[in-house]
This record gives sequence, structure tokens and C-alpha cells, in this order.
Amino acid sequence: MTVRLGDIEAAARRLRGAIVETPCVPSRTLSALAGCEVVVKFENLQYTASFKDRGALIKLLSLTPRQAEGGVIAVSAGNHAQGVAHHAARLGIPATIVMPRTAPFTKVRHTEAFGATVVLEGETIAEAAAVAARLGRARRLAFIPPYDDPAIVAGQGTVAIEMLAAHPDLDVLIVPVGGGGLIAGMAVAAKALKPEIEVVGVEAELYPALYRARGGRKPATGGQTIAEGIAVQTIGRLPLRLAKRLVDDVILVSESEIERAILLYLEVEKTVAEGAGAAPLAAVLKRRRQFRKRKVGLVLSGGNIDSRLLAAVIMRGLVRDGRVVRLRVEALDTPGTLATVTRVIGEGGGNIIDVHHQRLFSDVPIKAADLDLMVETRDARQARAILAGLRAAGFRARLLSDRVRGD
Repeated sequence: MTVRLGDIEAAARRLRGAIVETPCVPSRTLSALAGCEVVVKFENLQYTASFKDRGALIKLLSLTPRQAEGGVIAVSAGNHAQGVAHHAARLGIPATIVMPRTAPFTKVRHTEAFGATVVLEGETIAEAAAVAARLGRARRLAFIPPYDDPAIVAGQGTVAIEMLAAHPDLDVLIVPVGGGGLIAGMAVAAKALKPEIEVVGVEAELYPALYRARGGRKPATGGQTIAEGIAVQTIGRLPLRLAKRLVDDVILVSESEIERAILLYLEVEKTVAEGAGAAPLAAVLKRRRQFRKRKVGLVLSGGNIDSRLLAAVIMRGLVRDGRVVRLRVEALDTPGTLATVTRVIGEGGGNIIDVHHQRLFSDVPIKAADLDLMVETRDARQARAILAGLRAAGFRARLLSDRVRGD
């Protein structure tokens, strides 16, 4: 059981007109930040907002008429679920999707909207997979695997064909790694079309399955990650075999690095990236020296992220950059003091978002109070200037935000 370039080219022909041939375009701003020529493949612009459309459709098209009539079952935290649900509905195939109870709300909602029957069981993908296996046997449903399958791998490999058709001079492809289907398929296609190209995988530090497997070590994974799309404990057998032969490097990125990449995509490219989709950008920013002056293709693999989580990422990013800070000002508890504090902040160009007047739960003198203020600024430099202005006005003031120096 293996996958060759011919299989991927055949998959590309079958996908033509049934999925979006997503843009693959250079980013001048990201290139300047990374110190290399960055080209982004926007797979978040697929109809289900993920590359998973590709493999799911190819696998569904491989079913016999009897299998299709009987229905299918899949297990997924979200993107594979949506791909299977959408294309099964298009093809008139009944679909049941088992998702862990921890799956993002937006992915559950979208999967149901595509017409699938959603079963929420288990706290992890492994537990959900056990339920899917049991249901599949009982109802005689055809199983649509998320990554460990030749048809799935071939479908995902079409991403590389499109990227190299648009930019034949790419030096490196950087690909997020979960179960390995995407990087395995892309590596097969890319190395066949351009043997000298480098294929680099990216994993969340909490789920370094391929990183450890390449070194012959057992998986050591776990924990909450913003990149739930690649939070996979074990690489599929077929993807692992292909990746060991064809993947040149694997980079691990931290949660804060992934968060920063999500925010950069939003601010620079005006596009939404989920954690897994932002991981390749996090990797190229982490390893600037490794990719310096090379032409690097990043796979933005998906954009399915809960709005609440995205809002938190935005606010945390503003705090990290010093654009939202918390100040504590010790002041006399007399009329007009708050007005003076706000005037000083306003003159410094700060925008006060929130004020909390603390009289009881602090160790200040009884005739004084702590003022805790959340202030929006242009950057960390302006935040420090506002702090200096408060001190110059006679107030004891300090930063509560630990991300901005100068307090």
C-alpha cells in the first residue's frame, strides 16, 4: 500500500470543478517579517474552510455503489468531519460523524449544517474513534479515515501540485502535521515533480508525534492546544512510512508562537487561520535563519476557529504587543483625582477601556485608593510614556501587564 505521483495527479483530475483551486500568492509583509519570500496557499478558502475537502471527496468517490447506499461514518474533531459531511451530502450518501465532546462548537455546528448526523462521544479523538468503530460495525457503515488511507493521502497531495504549478521556483514547502495525510501526500507529489525541494513539517510542541517518530522515540503527547486540528497522538502508518522517506525536517512551535501567527494572518492578510493553519507561519518566523532568502510556500490549511477563541487571541496579542496595558495608580481618595489621572492618560494619547476603583482589597492608606485601568495604546513605547507622565504628575504608578518593560 503506497501512493505515487500518478495517484495524486488522478485525484487532481477528479477534484477539478468539485473543490476550490485556492489562491497561492506571495505576501510582501510576511516576507519582510520572515526574511524570506513567503507564498501562502489559502486552503481556508475551501467551501468547508479546510484542505480536508480534498481527501474526503476522493475517498467518497472510491466507494462502491453498495457502500455509498449504505452510508458512511467518520471520526474527527472538526475539519475532516465537515469535508466528509459536505461531500457526502453532495453525492447523496448518508453520513454519520463521531466527534469528541471537546470539539470546537463552530466545527460541530457546521458539520450538522452540512447534513450529517453528529454523535458527540468521548473526551478525546481516541475515545471518539472507539465509538465510531462500534457504530460502524453495528450499522454496517463504510469508514472514511481522516489520514491513514491511500485515497485520502492522494487527495491531500493535490495541494502540492497546485502550489508548484503556481510557483515552480519554490524552494521549501512548510506543512502542518496532524495524522500525516497532508504532508505525506504533498511530499510524494513535490519530490516527484521537483526532487530538490525541501518538505518541512510543523507540529505543536504538545503533540510532537512525527518529530519523535522520526527519531525512533515513542509518542509523548497531551495537553490543551490552540491547534486542535493537529493535536494527534500517533501518525498514521502509511503517512509515517512516506514521511520518514520524504520529509526533510520537522519543527515544533509553541502555543504563543501559534497565537502570534493567527494574529498576523488576521492583521496582515485579513484572513482567518485556525491554530493548525497558522503553524507553518509560526515555524518560518521561529527559524528565520534556516529559511533566509529562500522562496517558502506555507500551507494555511484551515480557518475553522471559534469566534470566542479568536477574540481571546486578538486581545492576548494586543497585550503582548503593549497595545493594551493594565496600569495601577495609587491616588488620594478625593474628588477630582480620577479626573486628573484620566486627563494625564488622555494627554499621553491613551484610550481608557476600563477603570476599577479599589478601596477595600488593597494595602494602601485608608485615605487612598488603587485605580486599576485598562488602557489602549499604539505600542509599548507609548504605554511607557503614559506611565512616565503619571509619575511626573505625582502619582505612584506601575504596569500590571507583564509583557511591557519599563515599570
